[in-house]
Amino acid sequence: MSESTTVEQRWVAFGPAGAVGAIHRTAEGFQMKLLDDDTYRGTYPTLEVAKSALHAALEPGSEWPDFREH
Repeated sequence: MSESTTVEQRWVAFGPAGAVGAIHRTAEGFQMKLLDDDTYRGTYPTLEVAKSALHAALEPGSEWPDFREH
């Protein structure tokens, strides 16, 4: 049996150099990963918490990304 995740909404995070990561809303919560990640880094209860987690995963001193829903 394989597991599957249905993505209900997606936000792409953009920094000065372009896209840096994404947040996906699923039935379980909000999942976050950076572009280079193979898997999600975790599931978070709210979009704001997932945005904060994504920002925290960026290099120290990185600006807050611009999140755009896709």
